[in-house]
Amino acid sequence: MSLATKYNPAEVEGKWYQQWMKQGFFHGEPKEGQESYSIVIPPPNVTGVLHMGHMLNNTIQDVLIRKARMEGKVACWVPGTDHASIATEAKVVAMLRERGIKKSDLSREEFLKYAWEWKEKYGGIILEQLKKLGASCDWERTDFTMDPDYYKAVIRVFVDLYNKGYIYRGLRMINWDCEAKTALSNEEVLYKEEGEKSILYSVKYAIKGSNEFVVIATQRPETIMGDVAIAVNPTDERYQNLIGKKVLVPFINREIPVIADDYVDKSFGTGCLKVTPAHDVNDYEIGVRHKLSVIDTINDDGTLNEKCELPKFVGKDRFAVRKEIVKDLREAGLLVKEEEFVTRIGRSERTNTVVEPKLSLQWFIKMKEISVRAKDAVEKDEVRLYPAKFKNTYRHWMENVRDWCISRQLWWGHRIPAWYAPDGTFAVAETREQAFNILKSQISNLKSEDVTQDPDVLDTWASSWLWPIEVFDGFRDEYFKNGKIDKQKNADLAFFYPTQVLVTAPEILFFWVARMIIAGYEYLDQKPFEDVYLTGIVRDKQGRKMSKSLGNSPDPLELIEKYGADGVRTGMLFSSPAGNDLLFDEKLCEQGRNFANKIWNAFRLVKGWTTSTEQQPRENKVATEWFESKLNQAINELNDHYSKYRMSDALMTAYKLTWDDFCSWYLEMVKPEFGKPIDQATYHRTVDFFETILKLLHPFMPFITEELWGELKERPNSERLIVAAWPTGGKANNAVLQHGEHAFQCITEIRNLRNSKGISPKESLTLLRKEEQSLMGDFWPVITKLSNLKEVKLTSEKVNNAAGFMIKSSEFFVPMEGKLDVAKERELMMKELEYQKGFLASVEKKLSNEKFVANAKPEVIEIERKKKADAEAKIKALEETLKNLS
Repeated sequence: MSLATKYNPAEVEGKWYQQWMKQGFFHGEPKEGQESYSIVIPPPNVTGVLHMGHMLNNTIQDVLIRKARMEGKVACWVPGTDHASIATEAKVVAMLRERGIKKSDLSREEFLKYAWEWKEKYGGIILEQLKKLGASCDWERTDFTMDPDYYKAVIRVFVDLYNKGYIYRGLRMINWDCEAKTALSNEEVLYKEEGEKSILYSVKYAIKGSNEFVVIATQRPETIMGDVAIAVNPTDERYQNLIGKKVLVPFINREIPVIADDYVDKSFGTGCLKVTPAHDVNDYEIGVRHKLSVIDTINDDGTLNEKCELPKFVGKDRFAVRKEIVKDLREAGLLVKEEEFVTRIGRSERTNTVVEPKLSLQWFIKMKEISVRAKDAVEKDEVRLYPAKFKNTYRHWMENVRDWCISRQLWWGHRIPAWYAPDGTFAVAETREQAFNILKSQISNLKSEDVTQDPDVLDTWASSWLWPIEVFDGFRDEYFKNGKIDKQKNADLAFFYPTQVLVTAPEILFFWVARMIIAGYEYLDQKPFEDVYLTGIVRDKQGRKMSKSLGNSPDPLELIEKYGADGVRTGMLFSSPAGNDLLFDEKLCEQGRNFANKIWNAFRLVKGWTTSTEQQPRENKVATEWFESKLNQAINELNDHYSKYRMSDALMTAYKLTWDDFCSWYLEMVKPEFGKPIDQATYHRTVDFFETILKLLHPFMPFITEELWGELKERPNSERLIVAAWPTGGKANNAVLQHGEHAFQCITEIRNLRNSKGISPKESLTLLRKEEQSLMGDFWPVITKLSNLKEVKLTSEKVNNAAGFMIKSSEFFVPMEGKLDVAKERELMMKELEYQKGFLASVEKKLSNEKFVANAKPEVIEIERKKKADAEAKIKALEETLKNLS
């Protein structure tokens, strides 16, 4: 059965994916004597559907794991999903709302029943979508951060860290999400790079016992009712006389002191700062230093409460109150001025709502001590970051690490394993029974039914930081003793941990990456991965971040349907340098599809040849020698790119080898005349080359390469391309490659000459050459064939009425008797001569610059001198050719 004239991905992709799954090619088990290569997927949220960021990230992981599998390593790419507390709970609440059910009307158990229902229905969608991309994950190992064993591991780690003194419960200023009604860690608060517009309001506060006022500047007039002091800098001479006096809070006339504190910036606003400890982190610290009271006027949902002392504002949203109180201040003559300025406004990573600083009793992990080894690991390149520029970001975060707020006021997630007696005494334990026994030892008359569990759940990251360990069941009873994991008792951990590489986004370098490194050293005294490859953000061709609101984010599945998975995978990687943003254009996927068609057509050409036993022609022998060197060069270059995670460069090496070197040059060199056979030696070498190319392309384009691999020759299922041996690069013959480059330049010059002079490709030409050296090596038969030359002759004579060109410093002429428009040719050559003289002048100017010569590297100077010599040779040749034009 002959192959279709055009590659149809829809007929191929599903077939091969099922075949790979059926054969178990994706599954990895520990094997003695074999090297492992493991990757853990950054678990997408169960709420997620495939977007362009997932496409890039998972394409890169699949490329790496497929190459490792072909290298004979035991490849294991562990997939799974994250329970995503805030995002999932929001989805479930929305689902209930559609059914007319309020979360507040449900018990915790009833709500969780609905949450699991939602998870079972929608939670696996993204993993199924990844299969369409060709992701060769070890699906037998699929994990979920709320699976029973994983849940138990998270609870076990909490108890262990509490017992080690790392976890504590405390009243602290935290970030509060008023929409999700939960605490956030500092890392979950995002700030726009360019800042946001805000207004600085200058407000008058009456000084008690006088007719004078002090003017303070604030961005948040809605918090005025929570003010407990006015602070000035002790060195600010303007306000020395006010320190110790009392002022009155507008509208409620509460007396508050004027205090001196070094934190106050004399140059910002008026130099007077209203101190509201309940609603600002810095104000809270000032309050602690000066033993000030705390008045919390804002509810968990962002509305004002009775403590604001103004009934008209109670129950209203903080931003609505801001508008109202500004109006009231203006009408009361207390608003001095309003200034627009740009500032950093913290927003919740999940809901995008403006974060409210809030004093709250929460659970924290002390991060300073537990982070030390993780900081050093990256600093000393024990864990390598690609690109290395992110080491500075990592160092800054780790040197300024703050305690991690790990409690969240949600129901969906890992419930904090703390149990309380009626008097507030609590115990931390893995089970209720254990906690009760601890409490009973302190409170003899305590009854089991009086013990209640903490209602909060853990921050999602406080479960996913265990991902590289727990996907291999690291925290089970038989492996976990005395706060450490005995890796040697766990075959999977012993073999697959540490993993080879983590592919993720820079924005979660601290959220997730650093914390996994911390957990790795804490529980295994080992890093979780060798390398971290940090991808950039996928942006549109205008440089905008892709988002639903902008309508600039294409549906990945629609792209796959239109261009095929291989086309989309290569399209994503054509311009994805590590750590730099990818400017995505759908034309890149079209380029990927065109590449697939090019490979398909090249295969059809080769398989359409018949063979003969005739001796191998000289041009074919030269062609096979040249391509073998080209192939070796490409394999070595490709491996180098892989070792440095230059994925885009690796793809381009394979792309150019296939499209330019194999299709455009090699096949043209060996292709027999229409209807004639090719010699067997060349045919077999060509098939061998094609097999090697398919191997090199397979990690990038798994589907079309597997299809053609099967078409090249019949093979058993155990010898599919997915497990074929990765090619070994030999030594390239640089002399042959150099000769080939010159030969192709010569062929191109002759073809250009035909085009410019209107000479048919079918008309044979003569080539005269004024060179004795082996510039072309053994390539003259190839040049003769591809340029349709009837003869190639040496000449030392002047050549009249000929079109000429130069390669290096050697001159070549094609006699054009009767074919040459002398006047036009002279005009073109004069333009070229003028250009070369200008170029020579610029090079001479550079070489005569003493500063340049003194500071430039010797190799740079040598390049400039070479340019000068080439330009002089071209000028001389052009002048001689002009003389010979009659």
